[in-house]
Amino acid sequence: MDKVLNYLALARKAGKAELGEEPVGAAARALHAHLIVVASDASDHTWRRAKSFAAGTKQQCVRLPYSKDDMGFVIGRQALAIAAITDAGMALAMVEALGQPEKYKAVIEALTEQVKRLRQRQTEAKAHQRNVRKGKK
Repeated sequence: MDKVLNYLALARKAGKAELGEEPVGAAARALHAHLIVVASDASDHTWRRAKSFAAGTKQQCVRLPYSKDDMGFVIGRQALAIAAITDAGMALAMVEALGQPEKYKAVIEALTEQVKRLRQRQTEAKAHQRNVRKGKK
């Protein structure tokens, strides 16, 4: 099985993936989706919907080179046309695993920036908790 499909299965098991058009739309409207992936044989309507979900936000859309059946198989369904990855690190790893950095350069740069900001916020939150425990303000 391919590495990208393994990341999709791992994201589902970790609860970091929304599967299907309605859950993906809800995650995108809530700005929780970092990456929206669409199967290669999904309809043009599905691709347009995915792009409209991400329009005007920093959420990224990628069309994967896998069929709906392939994507569905790894998550335990008949078929899966669209999914959203809600973890920035997982989304970045998935796009990098596609192995075409020149094709997905803009997507990789955007996700790298999101991961960097997320790690910075986590570091600041830890420092704040440490300061609260020690009585600093």
